[in-house]
Amino acid sequence: MSITLVGMPGSGKTTVGRQLARRLGLPFFDSDHVIEERLGCSIREYFAREGEASFRDVEQQVLAELAQGPSCVIATGGGAVLREANRACLRATGQVVYLRSSPEELYRRLRHDTTRPLLQVADPMAKLRELYEQRDPLYREAAHFQVETGRPSVPRLVNMILMQLELSGGLPPAA
Repeated sequence: MSITLVGMPGSGKTTVGRQLARRLGLPFFDSDHVIEERLGCSIREYFAREGEASFRDVEQQVLAELAQGPSCVIATGGGAVLREANRACLRATGQVVYLRSSPEELYRRLRHDTTRPLLQVADPMAKLRELYEQRDPLYREAAHFQVETGRPSVPRLVNMILMQLELSGGLPPAA
């Protein structure tokens, strides 16, 4: 059984996921890194060359493989929930945690990050608000529960997630 973290870009999925996996003694996978290894190029390059639909096909395949494999912690790309098949697969094969961050909080974290293509626009705050409006209902639909990422430290977020998993009976067996 997998524990999958979903949420907006910059919500802490990779950072929190790595620590959560360490605490549980499980392997950790960042689906974007797995996709880049498979493609042999960056997601940005592939997106530009092959288009979003082709990228989403590869993403769907990778997420399904990870979710149906041995117990692990998975950090998804921010857009993974755009496909209903991904939401259904992740929800059916493990526990899905929505790391919920406000657009304002995300902007505060990401405003100096030049590696994120979606923020290289004239008004990054407006872009974050637009993405949040579009994706928040999808994250909620996919998730078994959500954790507000407001002010807590990473170890505190990990503890909050572990507590939720324990209460729900959703802790996977240790590897």
